[in-house]
Amino acid sequence: MATSSPISAVFFIFLLHLTTTVSSIGVNYGTVGDNLPSPEAVANFLKTKTTIDSVKIFDMSPQILQAFAGSGISVTVTAPNGDIASLTNLDSARQWVVSHIKPFHPRTQIKYILVGSEVLHWTDWNTIKLLVPAMRTLHRALNVEGIRDIKVTTAHSLAIMHSSIPPSAGRFRYGFARYVFGPMLKFLRETKAPFMVNPYPYFGYNPKNSNFALFRPNRGLFDRTTGLTYTNQFDALMDAVYSAMKAIGFADVEIAVGETGWPTNCDGWEACSVANAASYNSQLVRHVESGKGTPLMPNRRFDTYIFALFNENQKPGPTAERNWGLFQPDFTPVYDSGILRDGQSVPVAQNPGQSPSPKGPSGGGQKWCVPKPEASNQALQANIDYVCSQGVDCKPIQPGGVCYDPNNVRQQATYAMNAYYQAKGRHDFDCYFSNSGLIASSNPSHGQCRM
Repeated sequence: MATSSPISAVFFIFLLHLTTTVSSIGVNYGTVGDNLPSPEAVANFLKTKTTIDSVKIFDMSPQILQAFAGSGISVTVTAPNGDIASLTNLDSARQWVVSHIKPFHPRTQIKYILVGSEVLHWTDWNTIKLLVPAMRTLHRALNVEGIRDIKVTTAHSLAIMHSSIPPSAGRFRYGFARYVFGPMLKFLRETKAPFMVNPYPYFGYNPKNSNFALFRPNRGLFDRTTGLTYTNQFDALMDAVYSAMKAIGFADVEIAVGETGWPTNCDGWEACSVANAASYNSQLVRHVESGKGTPLMPNRRFDTYIFALFNENQKPGPTAERNWGLFQPDFTPVYDSGILRDGQSVPVAQNPGQSPSPKGPSGGGQKWCVPKPEASNQALQANIDYVCSQGVDCKPIQPGGVCYDPNNVRQQATYAMNAYYQAKGRHDFDCYFSNSGLIASSNPSHGQCRM
C-alpha cells in the first residue's frame, strides 16, 4: 500500500476541513415588491451579515447577476417556463447562453440553471414533454460555449408524487415516472446534477401533528416497512422522494431542496406565526448543516434554499404569499432564523401582523371548491392524489385516512381540495385549481362543502 507524504496528508486534511464546513443553506431571492433594497445592497448584506452562501432567483436578472459578481455567493438562475420550447434547439440554446450567462460567468458564480419552475405542476403536457430535451440541449450548449462548471436541473413541487406516506411508499405519479422522471434522472446522473424538489411541511400542517412539522419534540412517525422512525416531516418528505427515485432505479442521484419555508402571517390561521416560522426555519438550518441526513439518506447534506429572503409586498394571492420572508425590506429580521453571523443580535420586526383565529367553514365571504359537472372522475382523482401527496391529514375527511371513496369521488374531491386549501391558509381562496377547468367556487352553504 502506498504511503502519503506529509504535504499530501496536510492537503487532504485541508480538503476535509472544507467539505465539513461549507454551508448548505441558501435563500430564494424574490423581487416582487416596490420597497426592496438594491441587488448590490442585498449582496453586501448577505456576504457581511449572514452565513448564506448561495441564492436562487426566479429569472435571469442581469442586475442581480452583476451585483453578486465576485461576492463568493453562488447564484442559481431560472429559465422561464416559456423558454423551454426554444431551448430544445441547439442554436437557440447557444444564443440563450451567450445572452444570459456569458456576460457574467465566471465572475458571478452561477451554480445551477433551472429549466423552468415546477413545470409539471403549472404547464401543459406539450411543455412537459419538452422539458428533458431542453435540459439536455442547454447542457450541450453550455459545453459548446466552453462552460463546464454549471449544472442544469429543474425544480419540482411535490405534486409530482402519487404517494408519500409512509416514506418507504413514496412513488412518482403514474405516467410521469416512466416518461419524464426516468429520462430526467438518467440525464442528472450523467451530468452529476441534483434532482431538485420543493418540500413544504407547512402545506400539510395539522394542529394535531404540529410538532412533527415544526422540528419540535414529538412521538414520531414509524415506517413499518423500513423499521425507521421519523421525528420531522421534512425528513419524511425527502425520504418519500428518495423512495420514488429508488423505485425506478435512481437512488444514487443527489437531491437538492429548491424551496422550503414557513410564513409568519396568513389571515389568522394558527399555522402561521412568527413562533412557528422561527421554529421551522431555525431548526431546518441546524438540521441541514449538521450533515445528519435523513433516515434513508444518513450522513448526507442537501443544498437547501429557504423561501424566502424578503417579505414581498406586491405578490398576488392571499396574505401568506407576502409573508414568507426572513427579513423585512430594510434588512430587519422578522425573527431569528439562525443565519446571522457571529451571534449578532436580532432586532426582530415589531407588529408582524398576526390576526385572530380563523373563521370556520361557514364564515362570511369564504369560497369553497366543488367539482364542475363536466370534470371527469379520472381528472378529479388526480387532484385528490396530489392533495394527499402533500401530507394533508385525510382522517377528518374520511375515517381511516383514506383519501377518497371510489363510489363518491366528487364529494371526496371537494373534501380533499378544501382540506388542502385550509392547510395552505387560504381561507378566502378563489379556487386556484379553477384554471384546470375541474373545480368551481361555491358558496359555503353548499352541502358538499362542509368539513
